[in-house]
Amino acid sequence: MFTIIIPLYNKALYIEKTIQSVLAQTYQEFELIVVDDGSIDNSLQIVQQINKLTNQQINIISQQNSGVSTARNNGVKVAKYDYITFLDADDWWEPTFLQEMAKLINNFLEAGIYGSNYFYIKNKQKRIINVGVDKDFQSGYINYFEAYAKTLAMPLWTGAVILRKDIFNEMQGFKPNLKLGEDFDLWIRIALKYPVVFLNKLLSNYNQDVDLQSRGVVKDKIYEPSTFITFHLNDYIESELVNHNVKILFDKLRCYSLLRYRIQNKYPELVKKEIKKVDFRNVDTKYFFYYHAPRFVIRCWFYFLSLGAKIKNVIRSI
Repeated sequence: MFTIIIPLYNKALYIEKTIQSVLAQTYQEFELIVVDDGSIDNSLQIVQQINKLTNQQINIISQQNSGVSTARNNGVKVAKYDYITFLDADDWWEPTFLQEMAKLINNFLEAGIYGSNYFYIKNKQKRIINVGVDKDFQSGYINYFEAYAKTLAMPLWTGAVILRKDIFNEMQGFKPNLKLGEDFDLWIRIALKYPVVFLNKLLSNYNQDVDLQSRGVVKDKIYEPSTFITFHLNDYIESELVNHNVKILFDKLRCYSLLRYRIQNKYPELVKKEIKKVDFRNVDTKYFFYYHAPRFVIRCWFYFLSLGAKIKNVIRSI
């Protein structure tokens, strides 16, 4: 049996579709917990109305606005079952998600976390992204860090993951101070200690056709270092020193995610400190240029790249 936890904050446009995708599962042995994180739209009222009309009782919890990590953690505190899964209030599952994942768990009982492949929804199109596993791979153990490093597309995404409740509690759940990468941080801790199992079936939908601010994420936002996972990778420095796959992944993430900080000259000393840890043999050669050329050159470079992209889009629209 599964406990499904949906954190909810101002998702009135999406929450009904999300809940209906849960209620329509072919595997019905679950409890559903919705944690309202102080919504100020009518999201909570929509959930309450659905709850009146469904045979599957929804456990609704309310909290003051505290963020998605706290909402998920509070949901786990009241969870009745041994396996936990999360679904954000603007994403949705394919009907067989739980059924397929139940089979996966039964085949690999010793694993600590289980993930499936997923659709990436953009401009109302279901896209398939390369999450670092071979096309012919069906199911089984994966090296999480190696797979992630191949394409920097998440092999474990929160809306397509199931994990054991005892392991979640052992890891003390999500870190509330992290605003970007809180899920990745938890997956790191689990994957360093327990086997990771992956099912290469597209069973969930990661919806990008929403205002990112409603997810608590702003594209290209400069996050405070205390809230951004890249500035906390040093917490795993011992693993990075002994595990080559961890090292490669972390180096790529540092170079990719700190580039906007470099361009905008935000927290330059902290960025410099992180980039000094990078072995540039592990990353694309362009990043050596991005982090060693004068900053005004990099700013000009990206300005012209952006201008060129805009011109191409204009030409295509003619």
